[in-house]
Amino acid sequence: MKHVQKLLFGLALSMLILPIIAQDKPQVILKYGAQHIGKRTDPAMQQWRDNKLGQFIHFGLYSVLGGYWNGKCYEGAAEWIKVGAKIPSVEYDKLQQQFSLPKYDAKQWAHLAKEMGVKYAIITTKHHDGFCLWPTKYTDYSIKNTPFGRDLIKEYVDAYNKEGIDVFFYYSVIDWHQKDWRYSLKTSADSIAFERYKKWMIGQIDELMTNYPTVKGFWYDGTWDSSMIHSGSFTYDVEKLMRTKNPNIICGSRLRVDDNGARHLDTNGNIMGDYAQGYERSLPEEPVPNDWECVMTIPENQWGYHSNWQGHIKNADEIIDMIASATSLNGNFVLNFGPKGDGSIRKEEQKVAKEIGQWMKINGEAIYGCQRSEFKEQKWGYYTQSRSTGKVYMIVCNAPYTGELTVKVPQGTIIDKCTLLVDSNYQLNLMKSTKNEYVIKVPTKRQKHAYVIVLDIKKGDSVGKYVAPKV
Repeated sequence: MKHVQKLLFGLALSMLILPIIAQDKPQVILKYGAQHIGKRTDPAMQQWRDNKLGQFIHFGLYSVLGGYWNGKCYEGAAEWIKVGAKIPSVEYDKLQQQFSLPKYDAKQWAHLAKEMGVKYAIITTKHHDGFCLWPTKYTDYSIKNTPFGRDLIKEYVDAYNKEGIDVFFYYSVIDWHQKDWRYSLKTSADSIAFERYKKWMIGQIDELMTNYPTVKGFWYDGTWDSSMIHSGSFTYDVEKLMRTKNPNIICGSRLRVDDNGARHLDTNGNIMGDYAQGYERSLPEEPVPNDWECVMTIPENQWGYHSNWQGHIKNADEIIDMIASATSLNGNFVLNFGPKGDGSIRKEEQKVAKEIGQWMKINGEAIYGCQRSEFKEQKWGYYTQSRSTGKVYMIVCNAPYTGELTVKVPQGTIIDKCTLLVDSNYQLNLMKSTKNEYVIKVPTKRQKHAYVIVLDIKKGDSVGKYVAPKV
């Protein structure tokens, strides 16, 4: 028995000591690791957090093809069709002369985003194929040399800004058209060419920031190839250039690679950039330590326009559930749209956007400017809490047929009353159940969509003064 007691004591002691040892683990010295440690607390970053709902636009030459080449449907990502269908560059580049965009109207795009409740938007200035949607001075492979001819990015920025929507730029590091791009650096000639490419790319980033000074941040893509994995200093310099030009600029983690080839998080586990971008078509199941963003598609097979939607196609209610989930986990949610090659947005996407917007118009108070609550999540949905007022919201996405919602409150918290957000005069029946638990009786009439309940809470016997948590 004494032997067992000693063994248990030793195990318990090791459990106490190991976390201390882990905390004291020496940090690896990095020249090109994270440029700042911890979450940013400046107003620009706080605005990004409070925006919560974003829109992604994937648009380019690939939109003309819509996932088809020579009559054959390619089921992969439509913006990768040049590679997927093995289209010769001489043939793919001819799409430039088909890019007339008779139905493109930036104001219509922006109005739809506004209707949806979008607070920030991301557009592909240049995807992997290298085609630029602005009249860049660094290549002829741009919007300038198309039948459309106008500066699409300027029209987009102006229209979205007029609607009060912040604009972010997607930019692919990969460039299938630029002669100096390299997937890997096998020879000294490759290295020399890639150095030219780096200078060329930095020139484009500087140009985008100069020509469109209201841009709030950059969404980079394509740093997974061998040439970039060994270019930690380059990605460090790109981020540094942006911050020097605009200290408030926001940059996601997808750009960065450190000295050892680590992406997103550096070798010491610190996030590189301002927020985590690893949630592509997925949401975390638990809270994460960094700011983060989820990007989501409506069908399974479309970022850039695909005329043949396949797989599961999400409806507005599913997406609203995801928006609520992301907010409850301190994240942002961005929904992707793939306009057609003529510049119009397909009717199915418009329908989803408008339905989300109708819900956000009524219930947006529980999303915008909100964060994770201390309340324990229940199967009926999600809790969010206002950063500014401390109000707690119950977003009921899966109402039980009993019409009774269990609410487990943190220690020392009392629910004073609860009302429907849509009608603050309609006070719901609140019953104390057991210690730190309540049951809310809601109308038995089944709701068509998710609805929101507002909780008025007290701390102990008096209303607690709300103090905004540190971000």
